[in-house]
Amino acid sequence: MAHVHIIAGSESDRGVIDRVVKVLDALGIEHRVDICSAHREPKRLENIVKSSKAEVFIGIAGLSAALPGMIAAHTIKPVIGVPVSGKINLDSILSIVQMPKGVPVGAVGLDNGENAALLAAQILALKNEELREKIGEYRGLEVV
Repeated sequence: MAHVHIIAGSESDRGVIDRVVKVLDALGIEHRVDICSAHREPKRLENIVKSSKAEVFIGIAGLSAALPGMIAAHTIKPVIGVPVSGKINLDSILSIVQMPKGVPVGAVGLDNGENAALLAAQILALKNEELREKIGEYRGLEVV
């Protein structure tokens, strides 16, 4: 079972995907990656989200960055949005942080896949002492 499900809007987001995967791998967290456009494949996206066994989603998207919000529209599981830099960076940032009431999406900085992975890990660590220890070691912190 994938504990974190990473969904990116385009293969062009691969650099950010790789940064997420690198941190999840270092922490020993199972994950799955899918590429799916919220605008071009809305029904497929809905099916991916509804059938996922993940505990946390990470949505990676640029341009209008609707993907994290569309993921959140189909689940009550935590969704972390990663805006991807492009020609107009503010649009992707605002699309993730300006979600309507009742459809929350956590947001990390532009292209910051590392923080998305760490935030997902910290959510999972609420119920996993071993993972808390791994995160503490990774970040060089004493776990409290």
